[in-house]
Amino acid sequence: MDLRTTIGGIELKNPLLPASGPLVGDAEKIRELHGLGVGGMVSKTISLEGAKVPRPCIQSGKNYITNAELWSEYSLEKWKNDILPTVKADLDIPLLISMGYTREDMAGLVPDLNPFADAFEVSTHYVGKDLAPIRETVRTIRSLTDKPFFMKVSPHMPDPVAFCEMVLENGGNGIVAINSLGPAMSVDLKTRSVSMGNSQGEVWMSGPAIKPIALAFISRIKRAIPECEIIGVGGIASADDVLEFLLAGASAVQVLSGAMLYGVDLYRKIVDDLPGRLEYYGFSSVRDVIDTPLAIPEVSYEKHPPLIDHEKCILCNRCISICPYRALGRENDRIVLSEEKCFGCTLCQTVCPKKAIVRRA
Repeated sequence: MDLRTTIGGIELKNPLLPASGPLVGDAEKIRELHGLGVGGMVSKTISLEGAKVPRPCIQSGKNYITNAELWSEYSLEKWKNDILPTVKADLDIPLLISMGYTREDMAGLVPDLNPFADAFEVSTHYVGKDLAPIRETVRTIRSLTDKPFFMKVSPHMPDPVAFCEMVLENGGNGIVAINSLGPAMSVDLKTRSVSMGNSQGEVWMSGPAIKPIALAFISRIKRAIPECEIIGVGGIASADDVLEFLLAGASAVQVLSGAMLYGVDLYRKIVDDLPGRLEYYGFSSVRDVIDTPLAIPEVSYEKHPPLIDHEKCILCNRCISICPYRALGRENDRIVLSEEKCFGCTLCQTVCPKKAIVRRA
């Protein structure tokens, strides 16, 4: 199965990259992820000075990560003199160097990082919602390098399509969507206090919980600007997630929080699972997924009560307990449906562990 894809004219052996963050924060960590089969590498975000990161800085929820992390704790000097020379000598895959944040930062970063980068990713996390200063940042980067670069859009950006248009018009190659959500907060009931955060007790949130938001951003952008190259990120934790992002409009994807929730071997598992999942869904290659348009059905207001496959049903009763319209019950060891009460919402179908509840045509 052909897993290759292309971003910014650079071919990747598969569409999976790590996202910028602690798992790619130095040469040793980068080498570890390289050994897990990723198609390309991304560095932790580099700025002129190393960040002073509060501790604690990373915590786990059931399906999300909260973090008070900033950019790399190492300075530009450390990266260009110690980390990147080693990394570049070891890697046989493309390296995207993540940078932040302002036009003035770019003027100091790009000349020193350009010899090591195959492409750049530029974070806009701390520069607000006004496109004017970001436009100047894009122009500055393009004036300093002929290499591809992708601007990372934060979910607080009010008009992601306008953001992407601005990036392309001023020399950028595409976008990375999306960055972490925030502000968020983690509360510890035992201590009656915020468990971590900045001076306001606020943190960022990432992981599987934000996946629907990321998919919507990517789909909206791709439908409005088909030529925009997108690297998708935000909640990916499986090969199926990768395929959803590619179908929504991404050409490659990044994973970080999933690996912090489930372990770094997740990268290897996703790469190993991709061929089988492509075949299962009837795709011939990764590029076949990317080239397939995502269908958006017409909105329907007609109710379709579901059908219950009693052969598959294991009588777990979950559908009964979660039905918001109280339309499901149990009689004579069978799940029964009141079509009069049923609203056709499909929640029961999505929670059934055996897929025993299906939509009626």
